Order: sequence, then structure tokens, then C-alpha cells
Amino acid sequence: MAGSRPEAQDHPPENGFTPQERPAPRLLSHIDGCVLPSLGGFGRHQKQLVVLTWIPALFIGFSQFSDHFLLAQPNGTCVSPAGNLSNWTGSPLLAVGAPALKLEANGTAEEPGDGAGLLCACEERRLELQTGLLQNVVTKWHLVCDSAWKVHIAKFSLLVGSIFGYLVMGVMADWFGRHPVLILSVLFMLAFGLSVAFSVNVTMFSTLRFFEGFCLAGLALSLYVLRIELCLPGWRFSMTMVASFLKVGGQLLMPGVATLCRHWPNGDDWQVLQIVIISPFVLMLPYVWIFPESLRWLLATQHYKRSKAMMLRIARKNQVDMATEPSGVLAELEQELHKKPQRSCIIKMMSTRNLWKNIVVLCVNSLTGYGIHHCFARSMMDPEAQPTALCHTDYYTMAGIAVATCLALCPAVGLMGRRGGLLTFMIITALASLLQLGLLNLIGKYSLRHDIVLRDTLNRKFSVAFSIIGMFSSHAVSTLSIFFCAEITPTVIRGGGLGLVLASAGFGMLTAPIMELHNQKGYFLHHVIFACCTLLCIICLLLLPEPRGQPLPESLADGETFTRQTLLHPGEQHLLLVKYERDYSRVHDTPLHLTATGGTTAAVATALAAVPASYALATGGEVIGNCTIANGV
Repeated sequence: MAGSRPEAQDHPPENGFTPQERPAPRLLSHIDGCVLPSLGGFGRHQKQLVVLTWIPALFIGFSQFSDHFLLAQPNGTCVSPAGNLSNWTGSPLLAVGAPALKLEANGTAEEPGDGAGLLCACEERRLELQTGLLQNVVTKWHLVCDSAWKVHIAKFSLLVGSIFGYLVMGVMADWFGRHPVLILSVLFMLAFGLSVAFSVNVTMFSTLRFFEGFCLAGLALSLYVLRIELCLPGWRFSMTMVASFLKVGGQLLMPGVATLCRHWPNGDDWQVLQIVIISPFVLMLPYVWIFPESLRWLLATQHYKRSKAMMLRIARKNQVDMATEPSGVLAELEQELHKKPQRSCIIKMMSTRNLWKNIVVLCVNSLTGYGIHHCFARSMMDPEAQPTALCHTDYYTMAGIAVATCLALCPAVGLMGRRGGLLTFMIITALASLLQLGLLNLIGKYSLRHDIVLRDTLNRKFSVAFSIIGMFSSHAVSTLSIFFCAEITPTVIRGGGLGLVLASAGFGMLTAPIMELHNQKGYFLHHVIFACCTLLCIICLLLLPEPRGQPLPESLADGETFTRQTLLHPGEQHLLLVKYERDYSRVHDTPLHLTATGGTTAAVATALAAVPASYALATGGEVIGNCTIANGV
């Protein structure tokens, strides 16, 4: 390269040219390439800390899927019917759109076919759960019929709290560090989570669940960021997928935990379940002493004094002798100790050219993935069941699909990379959605019009097949979008960037209780909108870079270097960006030049004036002002 760029060669000090001494390249900014390798790479210290980030993933899975049991909807039996209604059993009671039964003067039912209305008209009802518990929030406070809307508010509270938690805690993780956010989240998670079990009414329950979701979001975000920043490029994805497996494991184990709490003496079993899923977070209290701050964040924000102590600690645990370390990282750190820390906020992302676009694309991907996931899950369920009923079969099916997604992501990302894998799964999601929306209508409209039973059977089977495929691919899209953001966002604003994508995922998950609140009205339009979003995401994904094997960006300038790879060879791309100027080296005897040099100005000007402009243009000359230059003369 030096031979092709003469300006890069050394020049002797002549004609007033003094060669400038180039500054030595900074080693502290190359954490993946210089700092971590000099400390032993992905050594014993880093592996121990990564394992400590895995353990809470199981407990987080318990808390995130606790709504399926604490707020499960019961079956109801009319024990004491009103008027002349017979003893009748229905399932379930919480269809929000079902009106209460209105009785005429003679005691007959105005809407006898409405099971929920019949049960709501009963003077005495018996509620029975099918999800492992004997009693939960719904049965304790009889949140049925006219009070059914309170169940959906309780479901909103955890998700809305998580959305605010991701946004606020992400900014705090960038400003104050990952470790303070982690410890603060654990302490308040224990306080609010245990307080939920002692709620005296549904209002208190919903309010405390909001703060529980807020703290749960801060805990999940800080652990995710710490895990990413501990690993070298070759270990990032595999370490993240292990945590994903543990989180899905919590989802799979949750029904068993609920069953164990079923026959707890002297207490409501839903309160026992809440205490059981929150109490394991006590094991994270020693993290105050055993889990350090992120070295990557300390170096990126110029906390060099704290960085020096931590580097010596890491080197000692990895059995690396820093005195004989040849890279000079510690020597450069000594020279930077006088600098003051510099913090950043996610708002500075708006001043970038490419970074904010990448984060917005990933936010839309995450929102679409989680939003359309509910559409597929709703289509997979039995249409004869109530819209909000979720039995163990459906629960385990969704958990099994999540496990299959994690298993498929590992080889897919290894072969196609982050961007290729994300694009592939998004295409599969779009195809599954469009085929489910369009193909099933075509089957019913243009074929099997006379055999209604066979048509409905085929529609049901195709719907379930496309739903499973769509849930599989949409879960992969959501998981990869979050991981993608963690890799391309600079360290100085990684918490805020990841918080935006996780909050977008929360908005996608929020569509599920919203649709339930409206009794699934507008469900088809909801699916169509997210199907169109998948097509938009496919186009936008082509703009993203490929971070596989690349070091994590540390500053905003590093984040701007993550650009989409072009189809042209780097040399050819450089030629397109070069600005060429017209060569006037042969133009010597212009009238202005002759005038300045004192030549025969009049004779030459007369000769040039005699040349027609049309002749000059025909022979390749050009007209400058009122004069015409022919053939470079």
C-alpha cells in the first residue's frame, strides 16, 4: 500500500516540508484486539463471570412467564342459578365481549346461547383453575364478568413496567455503569416482587407488578450487556445462546413449579408461587462483591484509574504477568491516568449518520417479530376455545418452539452470519404470514366449495402448520435483532441502544393483551399490518452491516465504521469516490497567460478570435467566457 500511495512515503526536509511524526496507535481503544488478549483473552476470570450471568436467566424465565399462572382464566360452574336457569357448566368466564345475561319479566333468558352471560347471571358461581394452582388472582378477587377488564390491566402492568425499565435502566447503565444498575435492580426486584405476594386487592397487585417488571427489565438488560462485553468476538453468540436456553428452561419448568405450590398448607398457592419465583434472586446479593464493573465500559468512558486496578486483578486471576507483557497496554494506561471520565447518552446517537438508522431498523424488526408471534400463536390455538384460554398443550407447544428456535439459530448464524440469518428468518416469517392469510382464503373460495367438512379440516391443518413455522421464525427474528443491536451499538451507548430494541420488543408483546381486551376484534387487520411490516423489514435488513468476527465498537466513531459491505471490490469502490478534476496542463498560451508574460498578445488574440466557435466545439475545444479554446490552444 505504501508503494501505491506516494504521499505516505518519507520526504526529506526540503522546500520547507517538515515531516510530521505520526502518533502511535492507541491500544486502549482496541479492547478486543489488544487489551483483552494481553490479559489472557477469554480466560478463567471471564468464564466465571459469564457463568454468573447465566444463573439468573432461569429465574428471569420464571418471572416473565408467571402471568400464565397468576392470571390464568378459570372454568366456571353455576351453583345457584338465577330464576329458572338450570345447573350449567361453562368455560371460561372471562370473555370480555360477552354481555351479562338479561332476564325478562317472566324469568326467561334474552340470550340463552351465551354461556358467559348465563354464568354471569348466576347468583353463586364456583371457579376452577386448570393450570396447576387451586387459586390465583382471578379466583381470589372474582375478576370475572364486569370485573374481567382488571385482569387485562394486571397483564399490562408487567409489560408496561418492563418497557419503561428497558428505556430508563439502559440510559442509567451507560451513565453510571452496568454494575450499579445490576445491583439496584436485584434489590428492588426482591422488594417489589415479594410485596406482590401480599397484595390486598387487584389495584395493589397491578401497581406492584409494574415496578416488578421495571426492575426485571433492568436486571435482564444489565446481564445481557455484561455478558456481551466480557466475551471476545468468537464467543459472543454461543455464550448468549446458552443464556437463551436457560431462559426457555424456566418457561418449561414453570408448570411444574406451579403444581408443587398447589397444595401448600395455610396459604393461597398463588402467593406461594410468587414467593418461590422471586426468592432465588437472593442468590444474586453477593454479586455486589463478586461481580465487577465492565472493563470495556470503564475504558470506553475513560475511567482509567479504576481500569488499571481491574486489569491487574484480571491478569492475576488469568495468571498473566503484566510486568513482562510486551504489548505496552499498561504503559499506555499509565500515561492516560490524568484524563477525566467522559460519559455519553443515547441521545448522541442522533448526531450520527449510520448508527441511528441501524438501531431504528432493529427496533422495527424486534417489534414486528414479537407482534406477529402472537398472531401465529392465536391461529394455532383451537378456534372453538375462548380467545384467552391457554391450556398446557399450547403452553408447552410454544415452549418447544422456543427451544427449537434456539437450536436452529446456532448453525444458521454460524453458516450465514448475523445479517444473513436475520434476513432468512424474516423471509420465512413473511412467507408463513402471507400464505396463512391468502392461501387459506383461496382454498375456501375456489376449491372444495361443496365439501365443507373437508375444507374446514384442510384450513385448520394448514393454519396450524403455518402458525408453527411462523412462531419458529418470528422468535428467531426477535432473538437475533436483540443480539444484533448489542453487537453494533458502541459501548458508550450500548445500554441505551439495547434498551430501545428491548422496549420495542415489549411493545410487540403488548399487542397480545390488547387484542384480548377487545375480544380479538380486528385480529385479521392486526395480522395484515404485521405481515406488511415483515416485507418492509426484509428491505431494510439489506442496509445492516455484518458484525460477525468484528470487535465491538467502543465509541460513536467506531460505531459509524460498521457499514454495509458493498458488492464492489474495495479498490473499485475507492475509484468511485475519487473526485477527478479536468487536466489543463496543456493549456499554456491562453490570452490571459500571454498578457501576463508580455508576449505577442494582439497577434494571438486576433488569431484566436478568427476561429469559429462551432469549429472549436467540433474539434474537442471549449468556450471559456467569450473566448473559444480549440484543441487545447
